Amino acid sequence: MDLITMFVKGGIMMYAILLTSLVAVYIFIERYLILKKSKPSTGRFEMSLRMMLGKNDLDHAKEFAIQDRSPSGRIVLAALEKVHHHPGRVREAIEDQGREEVAQLEKHLGILASIAGIAPMLGFLGTVLGMIAAFQAVAATGGQASPVELADGIWEALITTAFGLFVGIAAYAAYNWLVARTQEVAIQMERIGREILDIIEEELHASNNSKTKVKNFEEVK
Repeated sequence: MDLITMFVKGGIMMYAILLTSLVAVYIFIERYLILKKSKPSTGRFEMSLRMMLGKNDLDHAKEFAIQDRSPSGRIVLAALEKVHHHPGRVREAIEDQGREEVAQLEKHLGILASIAGIAPMLGFLGTVLGMIAAFQAVAATGGQASPVELADGIWEALITTAFGLFVGIAAYAAYNWLVARTQEVAIQMERIGREILDIIEEELHASNNSKTKVKNFEEVK
């Protein structure tokens, strides 16, 4: 018996399970592509940024962060926007942007987790409804239904459970995989946030302090 025939015999709940599976596939693909684009930049990005800030070239550094088009670039941009404030304010900007980026990475994962729990329940519900229909048919014949007919009704009812469990297991595995990858990206973004804060303090603030000292020296002269 082919898959389409089994699907049709499973009854109306099979369509609900199919819908949840399509939503799960869409979320997985969409999140996978987002995570793929969200991989933190290489060391070359940080090196280039350090050189720009060392030259006090803040405008080019901001443009460089915008062109990166990644969560890391947006975190860097948030830090550079507050670069003339106290280092504590720069840290707050990095943390705020980091939380926003993590929230975006976790978007729709709750729906995927719900599907992992709902799909098996839909399968069980379909089986219960199928069993009710099967025993109603037995009662309609006055209990004279053959074992073959009864078994045929029962296995058709169990199809929804099998499909529901399959979708639920796949959705749960996909959810766990995406959560793990999201946590990896979040940890890497946190590392980059600390590094950009160090770069700002070491390069830009040091450059500004140096200029201030030169200016004061010239005034003394």
